[in-house]
Amino acid sequence: MPSLTKTELNVSIPTINSVMPFINHVIGAAIFDPNGLPKEYFTTSENTNMSWVQTIFQALGLRSLLMSSLQLEGFHHASIQADGYCAIVVKQKSYYTALLLKHQNEAVPDAMIEWAQTFEPSLLQEDPRFHIA
Repeated sequence: MPSLTKTELNVSIPTINSVMPFINHVIGAAIFDPNGLPKEYFTTSENTNMSWVQTIFQALGLRSLLMSSLQLEGFHHASIQADGYCAIVVKQKSYYTALLLKHQNEAVPDAMIEWAQTFEPSLLQEDPRFHIA
């Protein structure tokens, strides 16, 4: 059986940007526990202001109130547009992930929401743009 040399074996290791095409639009992140309480914050040099997290916290509280009062199920995501920022919140298996995006004037694309729903927050620790706040 012939052996493969290093040049004959072409192994492709995905980079953060190839795996996550929308990561360049993210300028902040926050992870919330299943009850909507903040656990972890990430900032970038583009935005060190964490005041947007308060809005996300309030939105998750409202979601909880509406779901219990109206017996609604199936929250998957929310998009919050405000002066100066846009954020999306997605429900994942055991937590909520909120991503602060570079300001967008139009609706967040469905593809970005789908990407956020499968996003692994631990990758933020590997990305040199993000710092734990």
